[in-house]
Amino acid sequence: LGIIGMRFLVGIGLGIELVTIDAYLSELVPKHMRSSAFAFAFFVQFLSVPAVALMSWWLVPQDPFGIAGWRWVVLASAVFALFIWWLRSRLPESPRWLAQHGRFAEAERIMDGIEARCAKDHGKPLDTPQPEALGVQGAGRFADIWQPPYRRRALMLIVFHVFQAIGFFGFGNWLPALLSGQGVSVTHSLMYAFIITLAYPLGPLLFVKFANRFENKWQIVGSALGAMTFGTLFAWQSTALGLIVCGVMITFCNAWLSFSYHSYQSELFPTNIRARAVGFCYSFSRLSTVFSSLLIGFFLDRFGTPGVLAFIVSSMLIVMFTIGRFGPRTRNLALENIAHP
Repeated sequence: LGIIGMRFLVGIGLGIELVTIDAYLSELVPKHMRSSAFAFAFFVQFLSVPAVALMSWWLVPQDPFGIAGWRWVVLASAVFALFIWWLRSRLPESPRWLAQHGRFAEAERIMDGIEARCAKDHGKPLDTPQPEALGVQGAGRFADIWQPPYRRRALMLIVFHVFQAIGFFGFGNWLPALLSGQGVSVTHSLMYAFIITLAYPLGPLLFVKFANRFENKWQIVGSALGAMTFGTLFAWQSTALGLIVCGVMITFCNAWLSFSYHSYQSELFPTNIRARAVGFCYSFSRLSTVFSSLLIGFFLDRFGTPGVLAFIVSSMLIVMFTIGRFGPRTRNLALENIAHP
């Protein structure tokens, strides 16, 4: 009961943080490098996945100093969280958010500091910025999410999040079990999981220089197609090499999907409701994870690994259709121009 309670509190904190990062990063980065900035941010974030997998592979079978190995993994995460708390306290507030709330002097001061550092890094004065409409000022309301054109976008993201969570978390969280279902021992499955999770940071890193060349909506569609393809192949592998190669490619596509949609969803709403709308829509991915975990357990018990992968593939088809059919274009557009078409 205690573990469940702590996990619940951690989930609340991480959920708020992920939404805040999406809104903050999109508002602080120029339009011509938004997608690349998200790719780099997720490269750093996803470094934790193989790190935790390595610690689990190493510590879970052991009891250092008489303390269960999994507890050491959790304690290590808590120590790093203290560093992140200090780092967050040194970040400037979003100038766009400050301007939306009428705090223009603070916004100008922060922007002057950012521009001065950028000019110093480039070794020359910055170009004259292009004017951009500020949009509606003041605190947004929940009801504003359901006004055109945001209502359609919110519904699109809700459907997307319900089904992308099945593909992303379904494979990632159940990887050791899926490997065991293919006849791999628990110890080896943890080792394979570590190797496969190396693709999490590798995927966004490879896209840092290319992410801005393509529409985010088509990157979402392409990554979902890749996860679907390699997921199908994974179901029929029986050799260690085949399992690892297909697992790496699914993980690579999931990482690509992740930074693409985090960037995309933050572009679809104006500043005064961005965090609220993204948080509401993103919450459906967490709700989906709760119920999809039960469904995946059911499919794994009744139909084995092929049944689970069929469930994930079907979900990715819905993701591709939803974003491909209903998602607006956002590449190289100013945030408020996207928000107010």
